[in-house]
Amino acid sequence: MKNKVFKLKSEYKPDGDQPKAISQLLEGLEKGMKKQTLLGATGTGKTFTIANVIEKWNKPTLVIAHNKTLAAQLAQEFREFFPDAAVHYFVSYYDYYQPEAYMPVTDTYIEKDAQINKEIDRLRHATTQSLLTRPDVIIVASVSCIYGLGSPEEYEKVNLKLEIGSKIGRTDLMRKLLAIHFERTNADLNPGTFRSIGDRVEVMPISETFVYQIEFEGGKITKILKVDPVSAHVLKEEAGIFLFPSKHFITDDESTKNALKNIKLELAQQLKKFEKEGKLLEAERIKRRTNYDLAMIKEVGYCNGIENYS
Repeated sequence: MKNKVFKLKSEYKPDGDQPKAISQLLEGLEKGMKKQTLLGATGTGKTFTIANVIEKWNKPTLVIAHNKTLAAQLAQEFREFFPDAAVHYFVSYYDYYQPEAYMPVTDTYIEKDAQINKEIDRLRHATTQSLLTRPDVIIVASVSCIYGLGSPEEYEKVNLKLEIGSKIGRTDLMRKLLAIHFERTNADLNPGTFRSIGDRVEVMPISETFVYQIEFEGGKITKILKVDPVSAHVLKEEAGIFLFPSKHFITDDESTKNALKNIKLELAQQLKKFEKEGKLLEAERIKRRTNYDLAMIKEVGYCNGIENYS
């Protein structure tokens, strides 16, 4: 039997109908049943029952709730049941989303607009990084989890492994950080940003709220400190760290070239369609917007709304 990675902590034990429900759910999993239903009234301990199933089944688990509020509540409950596991909250990061629209009555064009919640974006990155690095993961998500985030293989492939003694200079490290979509700043650090101070680079991982101070001497890393960004107190001295990309949509150069080619072909087809229908205004809009997005993808590997091209 494989090592037990989930340890349920609770002052309560399964009682009433719960032991029977747990046994039957586990039996269904062992038989390979794809669908099972746990039916119970409010307050009968359905979440606790499922927590027992997770502990005994001992595999990473995805829990999908139908709205953000319920997902947050469930995430908190699972954190209490599994304090040593990586329990994550994964929902849509849009605080506001206005899709592109056209009102023919008033001849009004409304551009797509969106506002991303940076804290939820940080939590989404923490989720994906735990999936790649830990076996004890429980993700509580909304339906946002069913949409693609790019290639997991490419995302994992480009992470930076930094160790004391690594032969890399300050400038080279900054180039590598920019290549995985970190942003340079001279102000206070936020997740996904870095700054250079003398022979030191300070970087805040996209999924965290602490800072890594990386010191260099003679083209090598000599010290890596984990620091509280508010108090500047050193939390820990690290021997090595991993830094994952600050964007989920990571693609290799060949795939990017193929994608750009296909987008251009589809644009040409759509432009012909609009021109044939006499929709010259619509043709001009889609041409301008798509060409701008293509230029952004080509230069920096990302554009706002890139998920629309996936």
